[in-house]
Amino acid sequence: MARNPRVLPLILATALFMENMDSTVIATSLPAIANDIGTSPIALKLALTAYLVSLAVFIPISGWMGDRFGAKRVFRMAIGVFVIGSIACAVSGSLGAFVAARSLQGLGGAMMTPLARLVLVRATPRNELVGAMAWLTFPALIGPLVGPPVGGFITTFFTWHWIFLINVPIGLAGIFLAGKFLPEVELSGSPPLDWRGFVLSGVAASGVVFGLSVVSLPALPPIVGMITVGVGAAAALLYFHHARRAAHPILDLRLFANPAFRAAVIGSSIFRIGNGAVPFLLPLMFQLGFGMTPFQSGMLTFASAFGAMGMKLLAKTTLKLGGFRTVLISAALMASAFIAANGLFTAYTPPSVIIAVLIGAGFLRSLFFTSSNALVFAEVNDRQASQATAIASVSQQITVALGVAIGGGILEMRGYFHGGGLTADDFSWAFMLVAGITATAIVPFLTMPSDAGISVSGHKPRARPMSD
Repeated sequence: MARNPRVLPLILATALFMENMDSTVIATSLPAIANDIGTSPIALKLALTAYLVSLAVFIPISGWMGDRFGAKRVFRMAIGVFVIGSIACAVSGSLGAFVAARSLQGLGGAMMTPLARLVLVRATPRNELVGAMAWLTFPALIGPLVGPPVGGFITTFFTWHWIFLINVPIGLAGIFLAGKFLPEVELSGSPPLDWRGFVLSGVAASGVVFGLSVVSLPALPPIVGMITVGVGAAAALLYFHHARRAAHPILDLRLFANPAFRAAVIGSSIFRIGNGAVPFLLPLMFQLGFGMTPFQSGMLTFASAFGAMGMKLLAKTTLKLGGFRTVLISAALMASAFIAANGLFTAYTPPSVIIAVLIGAGFLRSLFFTSSNALVFAEVNDRQASQATAIASVSQQITVALGVAIGGGILEMRGYFHGGGLTADDFSWAFMLVAGITATAIVPFLTMPSDAGISVSGHKPRARPMSD
């Protein structure tokens, strides 16, 4: 194992940054790609959806793959699949080929994120997990912010092909470094694959993600999205029934009996629904409401990355002082206040004020996700870790898609009621509503024991005074 405790999470984080940035990097490049391969930007949005659907289908199987073939081996293979998919995207000459290539990328990405967490959890002592998670969480927070401006820069000054070709040297370096520095985690063994559960969970997750993506990115009629969400919800109900009876379900819902795990997954899911709308709403408000250019918008939204970076230095100390329960409740409430503050911006708000608010929001968002990601594994054993990471990753994909759909839906309704184009006031309403959703993330943590996860946080609750 690497002597420097930061080497392991940084290697894993590099792969995650590549995957998270790539999921958003093509957003600003759609017109150029569409023109080159002879299709329309609206039709090409299917490539965005194909990537998300592929993630949703294959994430549930990631834990089983890691247990059966070894997390390190599968993680390196996943990077390789992602790189091959990137090359295929760059050489695509038609809509069908591009969508297929993005699906292949999604397959690689579906394995990278959960297995990175699994390797980290199994290779890191519990008392060092918060610091390691702080570095691992960082790419997921800045990837969606970096993607659009980087995509626009590459497309403007080079060609869109380099959006994908740049992944090749990064991926090859990741495969080499992972092989050299990642520890060989002992195989824990795995039961036979739960094929029925795999099909049901795949239909459930992909149906919901695809449907919500169609609603928020209307490449197809909205009714298609609504029907697909219904199919996904029906498959989810069938999976819940199946999981109660199966001896070894692919996603073991019995983990939710653990109060810390249950609060971490449910609370972070609610928080992500609210926060998932922010990267969608902010650039639109800056460009449509305030008349900024895409570059100006991208530079402003990137400010929150500096807050996320600053949190890395304080996460471990903050949790040691306050404990998971206090920190998560406080971070959720303060983060929701900062989201609401976005709704108070106007075209005349000084950039320095906007930057200050976005830095504070980035700090709190990063603190919440670092803490909740660590809490997911705080009270599960190593054999349960593969299940924990798969469940957490599936919930992440669904709730991010739900957040974007809710943000878009609020804007659609506001535009429908006043019968015109979007105004700054519409964005104010949207930010206030998603701030309210974010604040409700505290509910699962209110009933969580104050000493939950103390072996990870290092927090020592004050002893109650003896009564006379």
